[in-house]
Amino acid sequence: MGAVRNVLRRPLGHFTERTLAGLALVLGAGVGFGLLLVLVRVRWSPLYDVDHGVAEWLNEQVAPIGPLVTVLNAITDLGGRAVIIWLVTVAVVGLLIRRQGRLAVFLIVTGLGALILDPSLKTLVDRLRPEVDVPIGAYAGQSFPSGHALGSMVAYGALLLVFLPAMAPRWRRVAIAVVAAVVFLIGFTRVALGVHFLSDVIGAWLLGAAWLGVTAYAFRLWRLERGRPAVPLTEGLEPEAGQEVALAPDEEKLLPHARAGVAEIIVGWVLVFGALYAFGMFVSYHADNTFLARLDERVPLWFAERRTASLDEFSWWWSKFGDTHAILLISLVFCPLVLAIWRRWRPVLFVALTMFGELTLFLASAAAVDRPRPPVENLDGPMPTSSFPSGHIAATLCVWVAIAVIVFVRTDRWWRWVFVALAVVMPVGVAVSRMYRGMHHPTDFMGAILLTTLWIGLLYWVIRPNEDVRQGNQPAIESEDVDTLDDELARAGQPG
Repeated sequence: MGAVRNVLRRPLGHFTERTLAGLALVLGAGVGFGLLLVLVRVRWSPLYDVDHGVAEWLNEQVAPIGPLVTVLNAITDLGGRAVIIWLVTVAVVGLLIRRQGRLAVFLIVTGLGALILDPSLKTLVDRLRPEVDVPIGAYAGQSFPSGHALGSMVAYGALLLVFLPAMAPRWRRVAIAVVAAVVFLIGFTRVALGVHFLSDVIGAWLLGAAWLGVTAYAFRLWRLERGRPAVPLTEGLEPEAGQEVALAPDEEKLLPHARAGVAEIIVGWVLVFGALYAFGMFVSYHADNTFLARLDERVPLWFAERRTASLDEFSWWWSKFGDTHAILLISLVFCPLVLAIWRRWRPVLFVALTMFGELTLFLASAAAVDRPRPPVENLDGPMPTSSFPSGHIAATLCVWVAIAVIVFVRTDRWWRWVFVALAVVMPVGVAVSRMYRGMHHPTDFMGAILLTTLWIGLLYWVIRPNEDVRQGNQPAIESEDVDTLDDELARAGQPG
């Protein structure tokens, strides 16, 4: 029994000796939050005056400036629950794939703690949000503490501690400064937008720092008990995992001839735009008495005559698969998985340029051609862009074709054909829905196909997203056998 006690005392002794200052900071943050919580609960007059005075002054400065409000809303979204959950989830999946189960557990526990603390304390305090002269945004729920400020402090801080070892020492201070700036700006926007008091944000920062400190020190104690040395938090949680948590540690150069590649992409974009413009002008204004003109006239009418309430709703849901949010979500899930499994940036660059090119080509050609919508009832109402080409269809085609191009050559398993099927089924479904809803002609669909074919073909030729496979790159997961993949991920999540 004495031997066991000594074994436990030794890591505990090292832990407290090496982290006394850190523990003092954590305790200080916790005490500070507790004191602020009490002052808010008893409605201490000086704090009340400061909170309301700051809220009113910032509202007077910010509300009249529309562009500033737009910028503040964009920044505040970085602390929203959707963004935070996406970041942590992608990081956890990537860490499990890289067999860093302890770090994944740290992120899960830290993130869940923040999710529990925020609503619990808001319900306990039950503080109303500020009332300002010119409301900028409407937010439901209680005010103390700020969920955005708490979530950003915990999530971005935890991610920084996990991935800090992957950075060169000269960049670590820069990364810390950037994360601190992001957390500060998110908190500032909550006050500037009039949805939180200053004490809501400061309280959230104190609580977030205390909780992050507790989980970080618990992780360090875990390391010490397993015989690993204690290291300063400025080196990250697990310095030995630096190579494994690096996003693409095996890739030295993204493109062999970067300047030539950029020039080829720019010239290619202009040529693709020219082809789209020529085809769009022809089918829109110069195709009278041709097969394409008859097709554009009859198909929208055929769909309009067969509309029903159930098909209207079904087509609305299917067309949502091609809107900006859905396409962005698909890209934001797929690209991190590529980095985690194959450790290469080039496929990610391929997908990113595919979607950026699709968006710019669509906007430019739609503005240049300026084609009216079909002469039937447009179920989606007036749209800010013209009919040619279809942005929904082009975006759906580009994202799924790009994914299929990358996945198909990187595995010999049967499920690679699923991505080929999705590259066909998803765009066709979106196309039928958009034409059913009276938003596009059949030749708008053809324009989307032309855009996808030319643009992806150009990028594939310039970027060569699968070049690493030809050179023998293997996935980070040992086996691509789907029967054993779950077991491998389970083993990756086990400490050891």
